[in-house]
Amino acid sequence: MKTMILKGDICYSKTKKTLACLKNGFLVCDSGLSAGVFPTIPEQYRRFPLKEYTGKLIIPGLIDLHTHGPQFSLRSLGLDKELLDWLEALVFPEEAKYSDISYAEQAYTAAVGDVKKGPNTRACFFGTVHTPSTLRLMTLLEESGLVCRVGKVNMDRNCPDSLGEASAEASETATRAWLGQCDAYKNVAPILTPRFIPSCTDDLMRRLSAIRKEYGLPVQSHLSENLREMAWVRELCPESTGYADAYARFDLLGPETIMAHCVWSDSAEIELLAQAGVFAAHCPQSNMNLSSGAAPVRKLLAGGVRVGLGSDVAGGVHPSIFRAMTDAIQVSKLRRIQDAEDDPLTLEEAFYLGTLGGGAFFGAVGSFEAGYEFDALVIDDASLAPPFPLSLRERLERVVYLSEDRHIIAKYVRGAPLF
Repeated sequence: MKTMILKGDICYSKTKKTLACLKNGFLVCDSGLSAGVFPTIPEQYRRFPLKEYTGKLIIPGLIDLHTHGPQFSLRSLGLDKELLDWLEALVFPEEAKYSDISYAEQAYTAAVGDVKKGPNTRACFFGTVHTPSTLRLMTLLEESGLVCRVGKVNMDRNCPDSLGEASAEASETATRAWLGQCDAYKNVAPILTPRFIPSCTDDLMRRLSAIRKEYGLPVQSHLSENLREMAWVRELCPESTGYADAYARFDLLGPETIMAHCVWSDSAEIELLAQAGVFAAHCPQSNMNLSSGAAPVRKLLAGGVRVGLGSDVAGGVHPSIFRAMTDAIQVSKLRRIQDAEDDPLTLEEAFYLGTLGGGAFFGAVGSFEAGYEFDALVIDDASLAPPFPLSLRERLERVVYLSEDRHIIAKYVRGAPLF
């Protein structure tokens, strides 16, 4: 059903700092798009079927700009290590297993099922270097009803022989073969995915740049996550002025690029990201778990960088972007201790990052303003209520911090019910 009206207590972001809240409001879905939020049903919509959710909270679906499909099975494991040691000890051996399609089927079925029952309606996934397994992840996501971008990972250096691709040419050939099989999907689309600079030779990066231009693809990768990683990039790319510049030299930064983390982005890098229109995927839980640091989200926003949130499973343990919102607020408070100029994020800002901010990567997504794609969650927060009345903003805050998947009673993507 893609034409309907939802009645309930509605909250959504208007701007980074402003929430729109309407108790007993009417949210109109017209052919999969939001027609707006109204205190009474406008005459032209009175024949639309009404879904009665009085007393329930209705919010936009949440956006995960950065997660790793093959790492769901690793959640909570090895998180006493730092990033590079963790990759070598756990992640690379696990991802090598995805050469076995039966293993991938079992692991990805569990991962997609977990995401479907949670609050995220859209996500950008890293797969592995393996084309059959990556296509299986895409098929499972398509069947789930979620809207996603999925990348076949590219790596031709600094990784185990069991996982790396034989050469830049072999990686290019495999990527083109994968792209040739992606046309059948409706809700899932490909995204070019060089894992990060240390795992991709200059030859491979040039080839990926050519593919990006030929196919008009978006790009996802990692940037300035960890100090050891950054020192490694300086050794590998001595001609670059910085980590982001190493991508820019291959024309891989643009308004359809997601760079995850940006923990150590300085003013020059922030300026470059803003000028290119890049999305920064802030992954606070992963950055804590892997001892990477606290990203300068306030400076990124002030510098004009478009910012959303990422779960970064399995660096992050919880796929829910509600958890990323709470972690983003908490991490911003730690940054304030380090830097008095970095004001902590507010609830309004964190909610914006997880909805409208990250949603912009997918287009008109993450809001209930007229013309936006209709992604919505209906949440029964009655069991979270204290013995005193709460405003809608306070109810939303409690949902962000305390809700679990079981509190979601309905989930819509592009106007279609997932449950």
